[in-house]
Amino acid sequence: MDRRQHRRAGRTVVAVGIMGITAGLGAAVTGCSGSGAAAEGVNGPVGDPVTVLHGAADTLRDAGSSKVSTSMEMATGGTRVTIRGRGVYDYRRRLGHLTVVLPEDPTGASQHRPITELLTPGALFMKNRGAGVPADKWVRVETAALSDGNLVTGGATDPSTAAEVLRGTRTATYLGTTEVGGTGVRHYRGTADLSVAARGAPADVRACLEAAARGFATAQVPFDAYLDDQGRVRKLRQRFSFVNGRQKTPVAVASTTLLYGFGAPVDVLLPRSRDIYAGWIAEDDDQGGDKGADKGRREGGN
Repeated sequence: MDRRQHRRAGRTVVAVGIMGITAGLGAAVTGCSGSGAAAEGVNGPVGDPVTVLHGAADTLRDAGSSKVSTSMEMATGGTRVTIRGRGVYDYRRRLGHLTVVLPEDPTGASQHRPITELLTPGALFMKNRGAGVPADKWVRVETAALSDGNLVTGGATDPSTAAEVLRGTRTATYLGTTEVGGTGVRHYRGTADLSVAARGAPADVRACLEAAARGFATAQVPFDAYLDDQGRVRKLRQRFSFVNGRQKTPVAVASTTLLYGFGAPVDVLLPRSRDIYAGWIAEDDDQGGDKGADKGRREGGN
């Protein structure tokens, strides 16, 4: 794809994966119990909150890998919807495998097959992408070409990129100890700046954060982060804001990432070139209208 097609790819995937959903009601993944009570194995703050959060991504990289559960909430058409995902992620290789489930319709019937997503440095692969893509084909999108750097596009935030956002923490407050999934954690609340995060991030993720800083309605990302006694992120809730097409109205998206089962094996097999779709994909219009061949675009391969 050329640069113009990359830009359209970012908008289209968001439209299909998030903005194209107009029904379905879900609850956020909370995974958190208690309200500031001391949790076993965690005994108060460790260091300056901003400094601790700046190092969270490096701590995850040292941890190697984990299982992942994601939840992405937004309001569209007057209805709040939740997109859920589950899988595994390798923080050293920045490789992951997620199964993303879109909401059911109001009658309880599933409208969409689960989407298989492969997260890699520089690219997002999706299967069961819909919108005219054959069932046995993958769609490949360059993440640095997405206007959000793949923080919301796939309906799940890349866990490594989510942690890298914390490098841009400008202000943070320690709120005490609690539990996430039975594990004692320290709770921090603050705001990160995507532009600052990009400057401090490794080269392989910097372009994604720079794209997000330009593409979102604001580069400021409020968050709640929960770190265990080893400094590993156990839960990260981030709030992003982007502009919804022609309406030019900022849309708030809350992304929650839960990390557990550290050390889990991660086996990601990338699609072969012949399995990547290079045809036309129907687009929704900016108002969520009908798909049509006249609103298509050509999807690129490798």
